[in-house]
Amino acid sequence: MPCPLEVPDGLMFGKWKYEMPNGSPVFIAFRSSTKKNVQYDDVPDYKDRLSLSENYTLSIKNARISDEKRFVCMLVTEDDVSEEPTIVKVFKQPSQPEILHQANLLETEKLQMLGECVSRDSYPEGNVTWYKNGRVLQPVDGVVVINLQKMVDRTTGLFTMTSSLQYMPTKEDVNAKFACIVTYYGPSGQKTIQSEPVVFDVHYPTEKVTIQVLPQSSTIKEGDNITLKCSGNGNPPPQEFLFYIPGETEGIRSSDTYVMTDVRRNATGEYRCSLTDKSMMDSTTITVHYLDLQLTPSGEVTKQIGEALPVSCTISSSRNATVFWIKDNTRMQTSPSFSSLQYQDAGNYVCETTLQEVEGLRKRQTLKLIVEGKPQIKMTKKTNTNKMSKTIICHVEGFPKPAVQWTVTGSGSILNKTEETKYVNGKFSSKIVIAPEENVTLTCIAENELERTVTSMNVSAISIPEYDEPEDRGGDNSEKVNDQAKLIVGIVVGLLLVALIAGVVYWLYVKKSNDAKGKSEKAAAQNFPSLPRQEKLFFFVIGVVVCIIFYCLVIHAK
Repeated sequence: MPCPLEVPDGLMFGKWKYEMPNGSPVFIAFRSSTKKNVQYDDVPDYKDRLSLSENYTLSIKNARISDEKRFVCMLVTEDDVSEEPTIVKVFKQPSQPEILHQANLLETEKLQMLGECVSRDSYPEGNVTWYKNGRVLQPVDGVVVINLQKMVDRTTGLFTMTSSLQYMPTKEDVNAKFACIVTYYGPSGQKTIQSEPVVFDVHYPTEKVTIQVLPQSSTIKEGDNITLKCSGNGNPPPQEFLFYIPGETEGIRSSDTYVMTDVRRNATGEYRCSLTDKSMMDSTTITVHYLDLQLTPSGEVTKQIGEALPVSCTISSSRNATVFWIKDNTRMQTSPSFSSLQYQDAGNYVCETTLQEVEGLRKRQTLKLIVEGKPQIKMTKKTNTNKMSKTIICHVEGFPKPAVQWTVTGSGSILNKTEETKYVNGKFSSKIVIAPEENVTLTCIAENELERTVTSMNVSAISIPEYDEPEDRGGDNSEKVNDQAKLIVGIVVGLLLVALIAGVVYWLYVKKSNDAKGKSEKAAAQNFPSLPRQEKLFFFVIGVVVCIIFYCLVIHAK
């Protein structure tokens, strides 16, 4: 503390003193201006704490609250004594406030002690203010009750401030931050120190129950696992619930989850859950989607060619299903229908159906259709363009695939080995090339597990021209050949009818001539020898015509 007085001329000495509360002085330091020596009075509170400089500035170490006094600087000359006081104020910053005796939890609609805000070692005394989420908590009767206590340490003179807060929380106080702030005064003015914020666990009763279906999928199908989860909006949340299952009159007591595995379609219905006291309830509807497919017949089916086979694919589902057929890995445009089975109808059929709205719901059944048939043979022949050989083809149908053998009766050279075409839809052909030196007979033998079929064909010598039968071209060509055969038969039958009519007419003519009585015996005798010659000529012509017709029939048959 600098001495507020100017050092006068003729100064003898200077002194410092302080005033007691009753006004009496207590001298604490003396300095002579001539001898330059310093003396400190025997005052226990200031022992070893004082220092007086040459310009009469007084320093006090280790300031205490008790140092807050009125100090006076005295300068003495022979003629005068001058005095000037200095008032000392002492400040002590309080410690950071702490919230002690915190409540373990807070319950709504109940006034509870939240905690105590304590700030120690303050001078002068400070003030405590409570905050929630940064806003000042003002006292409200029955809701916010604040009680502030200030205690002073008699030894140090420092103050300890304790502020208790009673509070009635609401649901909105979940995660609210409570803090307290100490306001105190220092040499530079008013200052504040804030405590660490505290969040309390606020308990409140359940007001609503909610049921959920896990996993949260838009669709559920047969075979899925379902978890029902029931929750209440209270804190702490309820730990037990009653689950009501369709068809069950009593609730099933369980934790907050109820698991159903491998659900079936009969699990469709309304599900409910409630608190154990049945005070609150929520419900949800579950639809278990299903898809059934019945293929008739199914598996491996063996039928004979030409038989009928009714096939049905029946669908039963919770929604409209899409049905399609696949044959040998190729999607079909229409459903299969077999009124007369053919070899090309054989194969692996799949009836498949899906529910497009339900992921993973797909069903399929298979039908392996086997079409069997006894071997059927048709033989054709043709003279090759070089006129040196003939090709004989044996057209074979049947399943299982027949084995083909050839036999030759007669003299002829087989120019190459037997060749077979690819077996497709129960059909194939075997070909042999021969150069017959004379008329020969070729026999085609086809045999499978069902039957052995033998067909023979006469083949003329290579030097004899003959009718070459066309290969089986099927369809229109067969009809064309049949029409030609009908035409030939019609011509032959017509010629026979013409010959018959001519014979009848001639017989009538002869009879009429014999019955004529009015002619003379001479005329009869003269004319009679001519009649046998006419008859002989007529019957000769008729015989020739019949032979020609018979020859045509034989050639056509071959």
